[in-house]
Amino acid sequence: MSQQQLTFTALPDIPLIRPGDDLIAITLAGLSAAGVTLRDGDVIVVGQKIISKAEGRFVDLKQIHPSPEADALADETGKDPRMVELILRESVEILRKREGLIIVEHKLGFVCANAGVDRSNVKNEEGGEWVLLLPEDPEISARELRDGLQMASDVEIGVLINDSHGRSWRMGTVGVCIGVAGFPAVVDLRGQKDLFGYSLRSTVIGLADEIAAGASALMGQAQEKLPVIHVRGLPYPLREGSLSEILREKELDLFR
Repeated sequence: MSQQQLTFTALPDIPLIRPGDDLIAITLAGLSAAGVTLRDGDVIVVGQKIISKAEGRFVDLKQIHPSPEADALADETGKDPRMVELILRESVEILRKREGLIIVEHKLGFVCANAGVDRSNVKNEEGGEWVLLLPEDPEISARELRDGLQMASDVEIGVLINDSHGRSWRMGTVGVCIGVAGFPAVVDLRGQKDLFGYSLRSTVIGLADEIAAGASALMGQAQEKLPVIHVRGLPYPLREGSLSEILREKELDLFR
């Protein structure tokens, strides 16, 4: 029996990202510094934060004027009304709220805390109070990065964008996929046989989230500066995928 390995490699020397930076060139330089040559079937996982920074998704809280709705929700949660205003703008529905936390359905379709509006690892410059929003369309961001890397390397690869999300029934954040290109977001094994011939009836693997979580373990959450991860040895073939494959339909979501 051949040995199967799945390897995650954090690319070194990724600089602090600024609006307009070329993430294709930066990723290629990181691969070179890591001694990695892209092959067919490889996957690149990129942290949401550097996508947002490159796309200029910064907002200065000093320029935000809260609405009456934001002021009322801020009173309930103890949050900065300006942050709450941004959360409302980035959301389609408020699902849960408590002191210091607002759970929403983001306008991109997934459920997350505070609509992904984040202060961490965002440098305040020129007297501003800057926060960072999620990418406008992570699917497009992933596709553009995938296409550029494939053109430069003449290989077929997948690209994931991951972010750190909490879970309603477990403690701790994990990396999850919020954008995908050239990668199977889920793998449907229903109808296949198990070791003893039983036909699987409900086994659908959240492959994009599994890989996103593995990459997140290397990326870290603080000052690691490792936002790009190379993955090799995926045990499933690549194909075009979409975030929509991952999102559970509302009528099947028992936690809303």
